[in-house]
Formats: sequence, C-alpha cells, structure tokens
Amino acid sequence: MSLLHMAVLAPFLLALIVPTLYKQFRQIHTGWFVLILPILLFTYFLRFIPLTKQGDVITERADWIPSLGIHVDFYVDGLGLLFALLITGIGSLVVLYSVFYLSKEKERLNQFYVFLLLFMGAMLGVVLSDNLIVLYSFWEFTSLSSFLLIGYWNERERSRYGAQKSLLITVLGGLSLLGGIILLSIMGNTFSIRELIAQSGQLMDHTLFTPALLLVLLGAFTKSAQFPFHIWLPDAMEAPTPVSAYLHSATMVKAGIYLVARLSPVFAESGLWLWLVSITGLITLLWGSFSAIKQTDLKAILAFSTISQLGLIMSLLGLGAAALHYDSIGENLYVAATVAAVFHLINHATFKGSLFMVAGIIDHETGTRDIKKLGGLMQVMPITFTIAVIGAFSMAGLPPFNGFLSKEMFLASMVNVLELNIFNMDTWGVLFPVIAWVASVFTFIYSMIVVLKPFTGKFQANLLDRKPHEAPIGMLVSPIILALLVIVFGIFPNLLSATIIEPAVTGIQPSLAADDFHIHIAFWHGLTPELFMTIGIIAVGFVLYLSLPKWQKSLQSLPERLSLNVLYDNGLRGLERSSASLMKRLMTGSLRTYLLSIFLFFILSLGFTIYWKDAFTLDTKHFAPIGFYELIVAGIIVAAAIAILFAKSRLTSIIILGAVGYAISLFFVLLRAPDLALTQLVIETISVSLFLLCFFHLPLLASRKEERMSFRLNNALVSIGVGVIVTLIALSAHSNKLFDSISSYYLENAYKEAGGKNVVNVILVDFRGLDTMFEITVLSIAALGIFAMIKLRLTRGKDPS
Repeated sequence: MSLLHMAVLAPFLLALIVPTLYKQFRQIHTGWFVLILPILLFTYFLRFIPLTKQGDVITERADWIPSLGIHVDFYVDGLGLLFALLITGIGSLVVLYSVFYLSKEKERLNQFYVFLLLFMGAMLGVVLSDNLIVLYSFWEFTSLSSFLLIGYWNERERSRYGAQKSLLITVLGGLSLLGGIILLSIMGNTFSIRELIAQSGQLMDHTLFTPALLLVLLGAFTKSAQFPFHIWLPDAMEAPTPVSAYLHSATMVKAGIYLVARLSPVFAESGLWLWLVSITGLITLLWGSFSAIKQTDLKAILAFSTISQLGLIMSLLGLGAAALHYDSIGENLYVAATVAAVFHLINHATFKGSLFMVAGIIDHETGTRDIKKLGGLMQVMPITFTIAVIGAFSMAGLPPFNGFLSKEMFLASMVNVLELNIFNMDTWGVLFPVIAWVASVFTFIYSMIVVLKPFTGKFQANLLDRKPHEAPIGMLVSPIILALLVIVFGIFPNLLSATIIEPAVTGIQPSLAADDFHIHIAFWHGLTPELFMTIGIIAVGFVLYLSLPKWQKSLQSLPERLSLNVLYDNGLRGLERSSASLMKRLMTGSLRTYLLSIFLFFILSLGFTIYWKDAFTLDTKHFAPIGFYELIVAGIIVAAAIAILFAKSRLTSIIILGAVGYAISLFFVLLRAPDLALTQLVIETISVSLFLLCFFHLPLLASRKEERMSFRLNNALVSIGVGVIVTLIALSAHSNKLFDSISSYYLENAYKEAGGKNVVNVILVDFRGLDTMFEITVLSIAALGIFAMIKLRLTRGKDPS
C-alpha cells in the first residue's frame, strides 16, 4: 500500500484509537492528539505543489474488485491537491479551535473527534479517487459522517431534525449520483475518471449522455446545497461551531463543487450542462443572499451566505464550459470564469471559516447568537471585531481583501457572457449580469449585518446570558490565521497563481496544460464595467443597509407556508402518515395475510415479466425418460399434498405432511442419490417428531371438535398461481442453458483437488466451504437466540434490568 493510500486511510485508523486515548488520558483534551494528524497530512500534501505546478499527476493503485474493473486508484493533480490542502489545512485550524471551544468535562469528545476524523478521511477519498465507484463510496461516507456531526448534540430536537434532513437530501442525491456513475460506466466501459475524460468526444453522442448528466448534477446540487436542495444547510447549523466552520466553509458543501469541476471535461461540451450549472448557481446565489437578510441568528445568516457563495462558484463553473465551443473569446471567458471559481473557492474557505469561528466566539462568550440582543461588542471584544471586519469585508467584495479580487473576476465573467453567441447566450445571457449584480447587493447587505449589528450600536448587557469578554487566545489563533490569509491573498494574490490556481484550472480543463497558460491577478484593470458594477453595489448596498429597519420587516411578512422547508416537512409527514396507513392495512398480525400478499406479488410480478419478455420456452430434448416407479411416487406426493387440505385434525395433517417428505426421499433413491435420501429421511423423521411434540402441548380447539376449514376461492387461485409460475420458471430455466453445467467440473476435480470420492461432501466442505461455514454460523446464532429466549424469565410490569 502506497503512502498516498495511507494518507487517506490515516484518519480512519486514528478514529479507531481516539476512544482509547480519550479513556486513558482524561486530563488532556483529546483534540491535542487529533491535531497532529491533519498537520502531518497538510505538510505531506504541500510536497506535491512543485510536482503539480509542473503538470505532473501522481497516481497510486490498489486492487479492490479487479474482475469488475474497480480499483482503489488515488491520484493527485492540481484540482485534487487544492481540495486536499483545504481539507487538511482548514481541518487543522478547526481541530485547534475545537480544543478551546469544546469542554473536555462537558462534551463527549471521543465521539466528536471520531466523527470528525471519519469525515476528514471520507472527504480526502472523494477528492483523490480516480475510480467512480470508490469516489461514490467515500461520497456516501461523507453524508453519514456529517449526519453524525450535525446530530452530535443529539439531546436537542433541532439537532436531530437537522441531521435527519441533511442525510435524507444528500443520500437521495447520492443515489442519483450512483445512477449517473453506472450510466457513465456503460457509456465508456470504465469507472476511471481520467479514461472517461479521454473519451469525452465520443460520449456526447451516446443516448445515455443526457440522463447521466442530469443524475450527476442532481448528486452535486444536493451535496452543495443548490436551489431547491439548499434547505438542509441552515438546519445543519445546529451542529457545534467547529463542525459548521469545517463542513460548510471548506469541505462538505464543496464536494458537489468538486464533482462538477472534476466531471466538467466529460459533460462541458453540452449546452444543457452550461445552462443548468450556471442558471442553478445564479438562482442559488440570488435566493441565498436574499434569504440571509431575513435572518436574526448569526449562524443562520452565515448559512444562507454559504448557500449564496456556493451558487456563485457553481455559476462560474457553468460558464467555464463555454470555452469548449468557441475561439479565443470563449477561451478567455473560460479562463476568466474558471480562474474566478477556483480563486473564490480558496477565498471563501478563508473568510467564511473565520466568520464561523467569530460566530462561535460570540455565542461562547455571550450565550447568544441573536443579533437583536447583541450590540456594542467592539469595546469588549476588539480582536474578535477586527477578525469579523476582515472576514465580512472580504465576503462583501471590498478591497484590499481577497474577496474583492474574486468578486471582480466574477462580475467580469458575467459581463463577458454577452459576447457569446452560443446556446442563445447573446439574448437570454443578459440576465446573468443583472442577477449577479442584484445578488451582490444583497451580499453586501448581509456582510454588513454580520459585522456591524453585533459589534456596533448600543451595548445591551442585560439581554445577554453571560458577561462578555474577549475570547481566550487559543480560541483566537485559528480565526486570526484565516484573517491573515484573507489579507495576504488579497494583497499578494499571485502567491497562489502559479502554485495552486493554475494547476487546479488545468485539472478542470486538461487541454490548457498543453498551452503556455499563465495567470496574473491584479487589482487595477482600468475603468471596466465590473468596476462600475462594484461601485454601484457598494453605494446601493450601503443605502439599503442604512434603511434596513424600514423594509426588513416586510420580508418577514412573506407567507411561510409557501417555503420549501414547509413543503419538505409536509411531504415527510405525508409520507409517514401514508406509510403508517399502509402498514396498518398490511401488518394485521395474520401470517395467512402476509403470505397471501407475498404470493400475490410473486405471481403478478414474475407472471407479467414472463409474458412481457416472452421468456417462457420449453425444450424437452434434455429431459430424462420418466419411469413407472417415478410416476407412482409422484402420484403419491400429489395425492398426499391434496389430502392435507381436507385433513380434519392436526395429527392427520402432520402424518400426511410426513408422507410427502418420505416420498421425496424415495425419489432420491430412484435417482441413485442414497446420501441425499438418507439425509431427507433423517430430517423428515426429526421434523415430524418435533411437530407432534409441539402440537401435543397446544390447547384444544375451542369447539372441542375437529377443525373444518371453509373453502376460499382466492386462496385456491393464489396457491395454484404460485405452483404454475414456479413450474413455468423451472421448465424455462432448464430449457435455456446459456452455460455448460458446472457439475462436470466437480466430477473431474473432486478427488484430484480435494481427495474425496463423495462429490456432494467435497462440494459442501471444500468448494463451498465458506458458504457452509456461514450457514453453520447463522444456525448457531439462531440457536443461541432461542436458548436465550427460553432462559429469559420476565415478570409482567417489572423492569427487565
């Protein structure tokens, strides 16, 4: 196993050790032990920067299911490295922050860090996997581990609700993604992302191309909280602040962004991809920024701001696809849009991570996140205020912070849309800069709310649960580092150009690697349309912020019953009610009803399939001749089976049933299988004896007369139907032998390979030894369960413990 494989597996391995560390070193915060790993991983991935800068791709393979073409292939290119550095770098700062945020006396730290490490390892697996099945496995693991993190405070109803909501929506998208992966594998005959990219020109003409595109995008949109699937993210804010800072600034919500970026070379030549990705991103940007203004909880504002920023990045990735269709204009647009997407991806992780930590500090030190209660904290928390100013101003797109640069590039990309004359962009494309500008105004407003409402204005100590003071230095270190990165990346953006951004962009569009491709980011580009748009954003946004009390209340008057959250809740309740109603009808407590439902479904589904596919065939040339004695035994079996229906007592039914079993053993004798005949005789004797023993202890019938069952036509029809369907399937299966029988292999190799002359015994013990072992294990578990039930003695009304 390579070092790269170990880097991905390391968080899972450490997660196994964390409970022991927590138990053995109670006096030390468990986070200090955990912190070592993300720092080491971040350092390990830093060494790849010189290689990816040169265009190298580092690949490592480990076989998993080679017969199906599934290998654990990990590879590091510019795009994968960018995400790996975000996952481990932000992860290191989040773990450090959590050491001071979570009390080792009050919190279940063993569970918290196990969940966090599982999530970290799953995210690394997603961004470094080349095999789509492996990627999907890690993808679903991120949903599971984020569910555990969001529901960490499981004693709170809102935490459980948020965790369930995120799991249902993201897993639904994950199943869609699996469907897309299967279609891609059918189209390209491979699960390898790199091989699919190499075949992208041929895949577009395939009939499954559009369904695969839609399924993949559904998976990406649900994970990255794109409209209308964004509703899970605000409720996920019930998680501890370190979780919010990690999942919703640099990792969980960026998984969908990564998937779109990674698979863009496969789908980008389609106009459907361009329109769906870019329009969905813009709608998400507008709706998220508009919704953020309505919130009064700091983390809720940041949650909706995350939704809007994710929409911004998604729209840029959609526009980047346009370059594959046209000349230098399209190429310039692609480079501008994709560079902006990658740069803003980095910037968002820095300023949003710091703002989430600021929100956590305010909550930790004041006991509330309600901006209606907060105010004037600048005088008691000056360092936290400074960090908030840097993060919020960067999010608003103000100079000299990094958010200003990527926001300018975003606006430039929106304006350049008008130069494209593909897919009706020259007409409908005018909506792009308009929506982008309006959403940016809302972004400016909510950014000002985040920093000015809590820290300026009147200090209201009487409304706070605790006496506020500046956070301890340990809690400030992580947000200070992120705030410094905001400034450094803003003043010296080209520190990232050649080392991180260029390799990531070529990872999204491999064809650029062959060109003399370089990026230079500058503050001043002259009097450009995007500069005037920015000035307008600041002016209009500032005026609207000052008049916020006059028009913000009108936003609260919008009918809540029309929201997507209400639709989700009502849909879930309706599903629960319909399920309960269906189960009430089906789960009657009657075994006869259950069997009737099962057999009826069996008849309809298989009968319809046989008819629809014209699957029944009858070929008698392989049938052995039927002897006189075999007909007699078959007649006995049929007669005994029918006689059971007319038996008037339990004893008679058991005896006739035993006759059926003994007659079957005669078949084995006639067919020269004495060992099977002996086994059947032993089993039948034991079964009949046990039946007689059990029925002896049953109470007498209520009427004390022989039981007589009335004839029911529906039961008779279902019984006959099952027999007919099974017979048809057996005859058809025997007549459609697509492969040579494996029996000859066993006959030839039983003695030679296993040293046994009894072929049946050799098959059970050697060739199918594992199968037999598991069967014995299942029987042993069942026996232990029965023994425990027999020995268990409970008194009614008494606690079993």
